[in-house]
Amino acid sequence: DAPTFLLRVYIDLAATRDGEPYWRVLLERARAMGLADAAVLQVMEGFGSGAIVHGAKAVDLAPGRHVILEIAGARETVDAFRATLEVTDDVGLVTLEAVSVVGYGGHRHGGS
Repeated sequence: DAPTFLLRVYIDLAATRDGEPYWRVLLERARAMGLADAAVLQVMEGFGSGAIVHGAKAVDLAPGRHVILEIAGARETVDAFRATLEVTDDVGLVTLEAVSVVGYGGHRHGGS
């Protein structure tokens, strides 16, 4: 099997594009581009170099004010998606790493 790649994009929860939350715009874009999996995770606690990057806006790093968009897929599709990112003041850290899928149990929704 080809390796899976994981892209993480840290986004200010208040960021918008054309009146829509930026995380939602990116999630829908990932779906349209055929990426394997995606999730939006709300930051509950954290710390890091973002406070240095944002300088006077360090208060914006408060819990509950940021989300992390995680996208998994083949290198080519993840790279194509990454090329569409608009990295601005409301987008923080963007990371890419090769991951090994060690289990996949699936999910059951709404019944047996």
